[in-house]
Formats: sequence, C-alpha cells, structure tokens
Amino acid sequence: MVLTGCGAGGQVDGSSRGDGAHRAERGQPAPMPADGGGPAAGSDTERGREGEQQGDEAGEFAPPAAYLSTFALDVDTASYGYAKRTLAEERLPAPAAVRPEEFVNSFRQDYPRPRGNGFTVAVDGARVANEEGRGRYVGQDWSLLRVGLATRTADRTAERPPAALTFVVDVSGSMAEPGRLDLVRESLGILTDQLRDDDSIALVTFSGEAETRLPMTGLGGRRDRIRQIVNGLEPGDSTNVGAGVGTGYDVAAEGYRKGATNRVVLLSDALANTGDTDADAILERIDTSRREYGITLFGVGVGSDYGDQLMERLTNRGDGHTTYVSTSAQARKVFVDQLPAHVELRARDAKAQVAFDPQTVKEFRLIGYENREVADEDFRDDRVDGGEVGPGHTVTALYAVRLREGASGHVATATVRWLDPRTRAPHEATGAVEAAALDRGLWSTETAPRLRVSAAAAYFAQALRGVETPGAPRLGELAQRAEGLAEVTEDASVQQLAKSIGQAATLMAQR
Repeated sequence: MVLTGCGAGGQVDGSSRGDGAHRAERGQPAPMPADGGGPAAGSDTERGREGEQQGDEAGEFAPPAAYLSTFALDVDTASYGYAKRTLAEERLPAPAAVRPEEFVNSFRQDYPRPRGNGFTVAVDGARVANEEGRGRYVGQDWSLLRVGLATRTADRTAERPPAALTFVVDVSGSMAEPGRLDLVRESLGILTDQLRDDDSIALVTFSGEAETRLPMTGLGGRRDRIRQIVNGLEPGDSTNVGAGVGTGYDVAAEGYRKGATNRVVLLSDALANTGDTDADAILERIDTSRREYGITLFGVGVGSDYGDQLMERLTNRGDGHTTYVSTSAQARKVFVDQLPAHVELRARDAKAQVAFDPQTVKEFRLIGYENREVADEDFRDDRVDGGEVGPGHTVTALYAVRLREGASGHVATATVRWLDPRTRAPHEATGAVEAAALDRGLWSTETAPRLRVSAAAAYFAQALRGVETPGAPRLGELAQRAEGLAEVTEDASVQQLAKSIGQAATLMAQR
C-alpha cells in the first residue's frame, strides 16, 4: 500500500528499519491517553470509532512500535506547482525540492466529507502486479495503500468569522521579473474586492529592510486607499525575508482581532540573501506571537527561481501551508476561490498514525512526508506541533506495503487526531482496511480513478527524486497511464499531470 504522509516506513520483518526512520521494535502498543489526555466517553472520538471503524477489533488493535507510522498532516502543494513550471521551461526540478505528498495533495479526491467539523478517514488500496516491479522489487508482491482524510467544505452561504490578514510582500530586486511582483499586485487587487467589509488587512513590504505600508485596517469604505497602496508597490534591492516575516508578525499581533481568523500571508520568491536566511532563526523571532495569538502563516511562492525549501520550512514552523502561482489564472484560484472561503481553520495540530498488523504485513514504505515525521509516543501529546487544516482540504498518505504470503484479515488502522481551532479540545477519527480490499490490480478499471491518479502523482515525484518505488512504471508508461486517467476523470489538472510526466521523460532521456 502507498500512503503519502509524514512518517516512518521500512522493513519490519524482524530486521532494523531502513532510511533512518524505523524505530526498534519495543513490543508496546500505542498508548491511550490517561486522566483526560484524550476525548472522554461520548466524545467525537468515541463516535468516530463506532461509525467509521470497521468493527471493534480495529479499534482495539495495538501493534508493536515498529509497525507504527506517525506524521503531522500537511496540505502544501507548492512543490508540485514549481515542478510544473520548471518542466515547462525544459528544466528538471532539483530532487531536494520534490516532495511526493505535495504532488499527491495537488489533486482532487473522492473521499466522503464529515457532516460537522473534523475529519473523515477512508482507507483503501490496490495490488501491484509482479511484472510491474523494478530493480530490487522485481518478483515481489506489493500493494499500494491510500489513507485519505477530508474536512467539510466551506459553506459560502454560512457566516464565517471575520478575517484579519497581514500581507507580507517581497519587493526585492528579484521580484521585478515578470510573473512576480506584477502577479502579487494583481492578486492583492483581486482579493481586496473579494473580502467583506468586516474583514481587515495590513500590508508589510520588505527588500533590504521591512516597512509597514498599512496597519491593520478594516475594508469597509477603504478599498480605494488599499488599491492605491498595492498598485504603488515597486521592486527594491536585496531580500531580507527575516525582517519581513518578523515585522509582519509584529503588525499582526498589534492588530490582533479576538474572534477573527488572524493570519500572515507571505508572498515571495523566498530567495533570502540578507539578514536571517534560516527558517529556524526567522521563526524563533516571532515564536511568542505565533503561540500566544495563534496566528498562522500562509506562503504563496512566485518566480522561476524560487526558494521552495525555505518557504516550506517557514510555513511548517508557522502552523500553515504553502502554494505556488505562476499565472493569473492560478493567482485567481488561490485568492478568489480559495483564500476568502478558507481563512478559517477546521483543525489545529492535526496528526495521523497508521498501525500496521504484524500478522499480515511483512514490510511497508511511506512515500513522502520525511520532514513531517512525529515520534509515535507523541501522537496523543497535544503539546507536540501538528498541521493546520482548513475547510474542504484533503490529505492523502500512500504506503507501499508488502503483505505476508497468504495474508488475510486486518491490514492497518489509520487514526487522525486534531484540536478544535477555538476550544483546543482533542478529537479523533479512525478507519481500517482488510487484505481483501487490496485484491484489485492498481491499474484495473475497477480500481477507483482517484486512487490511480494519486499513484501516478506519487510515482512521478519519486522518479524525479531518483528514488526506486515498488510498482512504479517507467515514466513513458506512466505518462500514458495519466493520459488515460485524464479521459476517465475529465479533469484538466490530470491532463496537465500527464503532460508534465511526458516532459520529464523527455528531459531524462536526454541526459
């Protein structure tokens, strides 16, 4: 099975776990919280187990630690967006900038949605045929496991809390390139028209130094003034991301609105070249504001040269997520279709833990989320940072799983734990999968199309990283698979995936 999520994976058949991610088998189950450390009887957690698990046995299942995989949820998509641009420019993305979970999470999924806040948990998978093996995996029986988590979509007719957004805009010299500052100006102008009168925004710019252009200001009757400031943004010189983010959080804290969704939005190519250039040093400066006020960070990347890793680390530490835009259409999607509806959160510090059954599972490999791993024992420690998830988001985790010969029955149980954004009360939901659910072939027409899209995106990312993956076809064949899926799903984004895979195949063949 393949799960794209942060966590450990590797060989668990009595040997040490590979890739530095496996922990020694301690023979201890995942601990349940004591004395109020988790939800009480009758809470959402208990109801989730009754309604979403496949039987009581899944709920009571507790494997040894070597069969656990724990990670913080992540809804970033910037890595895939930037890879599409570099491939269109006939360049291969740097392997370090490719994160498989962000490729997979860029595509629409088919998971059921919860009726209220929180998550649904769906677990399924498919068999990878022997002949599809490559390298050391030839002749081995593997399956691809998908763990899907989904939140309720935003109701545009419902009253959301007001938003207090602090925009931190990079106006350094590198932002003068077409498709950078001009795209930011256009995006902010569009958003100014979309937000409500009871929303408020602030604007900070930075190049060599940071400057507050607009303190926290309500939009009612002030849109013309805001547009004038936005249209007057011009590029400067160096890129002091640290000064910009630090000042942005100061302004956000000063303009903090109780009962509103308070967020810093960083728009930059993240090519820091002066001041603090390390994510940890930058975030350490604003840690008090981040923790005391609960202000989250949303990163919007731009530019043909883009500091993807710095932006991703900033938003991980800033309890937020990243995306990447390179066209007006993409900017409109982010700032018109997504941001106004998604300014509120569905879950804070969300983590997932997948427990594999040692009676049926011989080996597993997690695809992606390497920098989002959480210690197994910290899964129910609500002081440990997780991921922030908004309305309508889905999170997909893929695992390559090798079952034991003749295995039947329970394979894995997936649990998601999160805190209510307002009360910080903990909740959990679970889902499980049996071996019989993995009988269909991965590329069979009977297998869910969105599972096949997830597999294609994950295999594509692994190929760009130069990582061998059980069941992964060569890029030429993968492009053909994606083309077929584009017809089945009638999804333009899947057609673009097929195009990007084809471009990568051509570039790699030229090496």
